[in-house]
Parts: sequence; structure tokens; C-alpha cells
Amino acid sequence: SKFKISYSISGITLELLQRYRPDVIKSFQQLAATGCVELLAETYYHSLSSLHSKNEFKRQVYKHTDLVKKLFDLEPVVFRNTELIYNNGLAKYIAGLGFKGVLCEGIKTELGGRSINKVYAAPGNDDFGLLLRNATLSDDIAFRFDDKNWSEHPLTAEKFAGWIHSHPESTEVINLFMDYETLGIHKKTGTGIFNFLKALPGAVLSNPNFLFSTPAEVLENYYPKDIYNVTRTISWEDKSSENCVWSENMMQNNTLKKIYSIESMVLGSGCEKMLNMWGRLQAADYFYYMREDTGKYTNPFDSAKEAFQNYTNILTDFELTLINNEISKAKKLSFTKALGLF
Repeated sequence: SKFKISYSISGITLELLQRYRPDVIKSFQQLAATGCVELLAETYYHSLSSLHSKNEFKRQVYKHTDLVKKLFDLEPVVFRNTELIYNNGLAKYIAGLGFKGVLCEGIKTELGGRSINKVYAAPGNDDFGLLLRNATLSDDIAFRFDDKNWSEHPLTAEKFAGWIHSHPESTEVINLFMDYETLGIHKKTGTGIFNFLKALPGAVLSNPNFLFSTPAEVLENYYPKDIYNVTRTISWEDKSSENCVWSENMMQNNTLKKIYSIESMVLGSGCEKMLNMWGRLQAADYFYYMREDTGKYTNPFDSAKEAFQNYTNILTDFELTLINNEISKAKKLSFTKALGLF
């Protein structure tokens, strides 16, 4: 009960696990039942809807929350947006949906020399807590752990715990957050990542002044005393410009504009299957694959152009289906009127 952790799992991932790996769902249910695990709220389809359609964003957040409640008997109270996309406006909107706080990135330029390791509030939302990810410590695990050229390699649990213990007494919270795929995919078993994680809780707890808490517990125990004023849109610390890897070129911007431009047509179809398909086409990964350079991470396409063409073909086919449905509905309505049945 001394170790606590939170997970953020999209709705489409939970759907896939329900269908193909119910044993994984069961394992998460067992974890949730311990009271030491918190499930965060997020967009159902891991989408960029917060930037393009507040109505769709709200629909996805509630849809995700409903599924988490159904599967784990837990109601999410802290929100985590896709790729940690955040600004003051989003904080206000999320607070309006009933959440107690949000996890976002602690950007040094936005903090202006202040500590990243405390609970902040957004302007005009004093009761809404902001939990800032400690990018340096998180990325020591997510990116640098197996880098043999790193001056701190090899990273041991004891060394990492020592870095945590070296923080001043005024430290309220140190938020570590990383992609799930860090463990076992980006950092293979052979790197020692799982041995490191197994030893880490004990190493941290060896100092009685430190403990593990869920995000909700942190917000319960620490009332924000300072403002984190983020007027621009930010995401992960390692992205140099605003959401650059999802909207840095014309291919990405054109497809993003297109997928959200058909919202009214999708909603007008009244078809749950079409609504779900539209949601799936909003997944951020599609637009990430259209980036000119995805670096060392997995991309199923050989080039950004190929990813763009593949997505465009799917989207065109989807839009044609919507148009054909509209035509069929119009014909049916005209026929009904002609028979005097309207």
C-alpha cells in the first residue's frame, strides 16, 4: 500500500484490450481494487479535439469517463490531455466539466525560475490544481536510461532515488510521467529497465520523508498557492514549438482541418458507427506519422507523404460514404412526401 501509481489509457486501447486481451483488463481491475491506483481521464480516441472542436472534445471526455467507470468502478477526477496539450483556456474548460485538476508539462520558460515541483493553479481557477510533469527526471528514464554516452549511465534505482531525496524540504510533489511504450518497447528488457523499476519504490521509500501518492491525493493535500499562467498552447517539453510534431507541415494541417470540417455531417448522419469511425480517424498518431522525421520511433509508413496519402484515401472514402447516406436519406424523404405519408 506504500506504492501508488496512476494510468492514463485511451478508450480505443481499452476497447482493444476488452476484445483481444481481457486478461489485461482483469489485471487493471485488480490493481484498481487495491486503492493504490488511479485512472486519469482523457480523450476517448487519443485525439487533438481540444484544439479543434470543444463539443467533440467534451463528447470524448465523457465517453472515456463512462468506460473507465464501467470497467474499473472508478470515476476519474484528474484529466490528462493528449500529448499533454494545455493552455489556460483548456484548464478553465476542464474545470467546467467537473474535474479537480489536470496533468500538464512544466515548461521552464513558463515557470520563470519557479519550482516545477509544486501544485499550481490556472488564472481565475484557484480551486483547480495543475500537476506539472518533471520533464528532466521523467526523461532520464524515458529517453536517457539506456544511453551509454550519457554521463549518468548506468542509471540505478539508488542513484535516481538519491536525486529525488536531494530536493529541498519545500518540495510538494515530483510528478513522473512517461509513455507506456517506454517500458519494454523503447527500453527493451535487456536494458535493465524492469529491474530498475522493481527496485525504485524501495529506494525512494528508504527515506521516510518521501512517499508515493495518486494525483487526486496530491490535489487533496496541497492547495495551490501560485499561478501557472500559460497563454500559449504547450505540449511535451521536448517539442520546441507549439504542438509541432502534429501540425508542423501542410499535410498535417490540411488533414486536421478536413477531419474536423465534417463534424456536422457526421452528427447529422445519426449513425453511431459513423460517429465511432470519425472518432478513430482523429487519433493523434495519424498526424504524427505525417511528420517529416519521426526519429527512431516506430512508423508503419516509409515516409510522411505515404502516411498522408493513406490517410487521405481513407478520409475521402469516409466522406463519400457520408454523402451517399445523405443522398439516400433525402431520396427516402422525398418519396415519403410524394406518398403523402409525411
